[in-house]
Amino acid sequence: MLQSKDLYPSRQGREEAQLPRWDPVVYSNTDAPTGPLSSQQLRDYERDGFLILPDFLNHHVEPILRDIPRLKQALRGREELVLEPDSDELRTIFNPVGFSEAVASCFRDDKVLDIVEQLLGSAVYHMQSRINIKPPLKGRAFNWHSDFETWHVEDGMPRMRALTAWIMLTDNHQHNGPLYVIPGSHQDYISCSGLTEADNYKTSLRQQTLGVPGTEIMKSVLQDRDIRPITGRPGTLVIHECNLLHASPDNLSGDARSIAMCVYNSVENVPQAPFSGLAPRPEFLSAREVRPLRPASPKAA
Repeated sequence: MLQSKDLYPSRQGREEAQLPRWDPVVYSNTDAPTGPLSSQQLRDYERDGFLILPDFLNHHVEPILRDIPRLKQALRGREELVLEPDSDELRTIFNPVGFSEAVASCFRDDKVLDIVEQLLGSAVYHMQSRINIKPPLKGRAFNWHSDFETWHVEDGMPRMRALTAWIMLTDNHQHNGPLYVIPGSHQDYISCSGLTEADNYKTSLRQQTLGVPGTEIMKSVLQDRDIRPITGRPGTLVIHECNLLHASPDNLSGDARSIAMCVYNSVENVPQAPFSGLAPRPEFLSAREVRPLRPASPKAA
C-alpha cells in the first residue's frame, strides 16, 4: 500500500509541537453557497470548526434508541462493543451503520448528506460510525484529542478532508459528560509525543493515552481560546471538523448521555498505509471500501 509524504507527523518519538495546517476547512465556495448552508454558517464552521443544528433530526431519535438493545445482543462478544475502562458498562458500539437500518438511514438522510458534501466539496463515504453511551455516574471521560491525528497515524488518512456528524439521542447537559470543544483549535495541528504500538486500538478505545496532547501544549492552545460545552435536546445535529480538539468529562449525573456518530470522509481522501508504519486498524474503525453514499430516500426529480 503506497504512502504519500507525511504532512502531519505525530508519535515519532519527538517532542510535542504545534504545526501548520496545510488543508482548507471548507471545500466549497463560502461566498456563493451551492448547498443548504448559508455563507454565514460556512464562515462560522471555517472559523470555529463546528456547527450545531437544533431539532434537525428529531424523527431519527426513537428508531435508533429502540434498536440499541438489539445491537447490544447481536454484537455481544465482538470487538465492536467497547466497555468502560473501569467497569463492564457499555461505552461504545462501533459500526452501527452496518448492523442497524435505523442508524444507517439517519446517516444517509439527504438533509445530512447535502451539508456534508457541501463542506467537503465532493461525494463522501462512511469511514466510521459509533454510538457512544455514557451510563449514569459510570460513564468515563475522553481526553483532549484531534480525531484526525489518530486517523492519520493509525489509519493512513492523508489530508484533513473529513468530518464527524452526530445526533443527540438524549439530553446533553452540563452534568452528564457533554462534548467540550475548543473553537478555532482545528486551525493548528498538534504533533504528539510517543510511539504507537501494534494493536493500540485494543486499549485506546477504552482509555486513550497516545495522541493526547500534554499539559504544556494544551496551555498554549488555550492561551487565547475558550472551551465550549456542546449541549442540547435529542434530535440536535452537530458537525465537527476532523482536526478540532475535543474532549468530554465523566458523567456525574443520574442521566445517560447517548449520541450516534458518523465519520464522513471525502472519496478524494482515501486512506493509505498508516503513517505509524503499522498494519491498518480493523474495518469497523476505518472502512477501506470507498463506496460513495446515496440518500436513504432519493429526492424526487
